[in-house]
Amino acid sequence: MGRRAARETAMKLLYQLEIQKDDREQQVQYVLEEEKLTENDKTYINEVIDGVYSKLEEIDRLIENHAKGWKINRISKVDLSILRLSIYEVCFREDIPFNVSINEAVELAKKYSTDDAGSFVNGILGKVSKIFPVHADGSKE
Repeated sequence: MGRRAARETAMKLLYQLEIQKDDREQQVQYVLEEEKLTENDKTYINEVIDGVYSKLEEIDRLIENHAKGWKINRISKVDLSILRLSIYEVCFREDIPFNVSINEAVELAKKYSTDDAGSFVNGILGKVSKIFPVHADGSKE
């Protein structure tokens, strides 16, 4: 499948979990069984979903602090899912270059949200990125 497609599946799952407040584990398991995924993809998706939910308060605080004038409940569920995924990758994963997370998030926003969503997501992630040291090659310290 590839990381890009796995990231897209993870974003869709985060969106689904935001809409349907049912059993998270059951929903994740269903998607992992239905999609054609490699073991690496399944591992990545599980880690991201678990990671986002384990750091949800911290991630949402970062979003609210950097989305001036926007409360979490006013941000579209799609944009929120994309932001949560990308912020989790940027802040809590060492294996994904910073610039890859942001570029992928902007592309997901352009594909699944409104015309302005790419700029909105990029703006918030740009502000969040200033908190974390990043090397010129996009890797994190």
